[in-house]
Amino acid sequence: MPTPTKGPRLGGSPAHQRLILANLAQSLFEHGKITTTEAKARRLRPYAEQLITKAKTDTVANRRLVVKVIRDKNVLHTLFTEIGPAMATRPGGYTRITKLGPRKGDNAPMAVIEIVEAQEFAAQNQAPQATKAETPAPVEKAPVEETTDEVVTDAAAETSAEETTTEAPAEAEASDADVTDEESSTKE
Repeated sequence: MPTPTKGPRLGGSPAHQRLILANLAQSLFEHGKITTTEAKARRLRPYAEQLITKAKTDTVANRRLVVKVIRDKNVLHTLFTEIGPAMATRPGGYTRITKLGPRKGDNAPMAVIEIVEAQEFAAQNQAPQATKAETPAPVEKAPVEETTDEVVTDAAAETSAEETTTEAPAEAEASDADVTDEESSTKE
């Protein structure tokens, strides 16, 4: 069972509030942006975002759930063919609320609620991915260079080991010759 809204409702009864939100959502999807009071915009935001989330996957079940709220078939078609697919890669945050000044007549705080453009999001989404793709590339290259250094180090160690083995018999012969020279000098 849904939790009741705290404080006064937008219309006066739950049914009236539901209708107000449905009409605001329909106008938002039809025009892309609407100007309303801050309270209505704050209540509309999660409501509209749930509908957009359902519109991302075009199934009969999702269409039936959304048609309970959005009665205009043209707006429903726009939601499922344009808005939903445009937001397919976006994980959430489909709307933006911008506060305006107070209304002239009754000084009510006003706000503009609009659907975020998918083109801007796609450009922002691709830039961080490119940065992420560039960041691991040098990290991957660095271990490759380190492994080549290790291979070079191993190759250098093998070369020094070979030099040591080739020098060892020479040194052994030299030390044998030195010992022989020392023995001959001691014998004299």
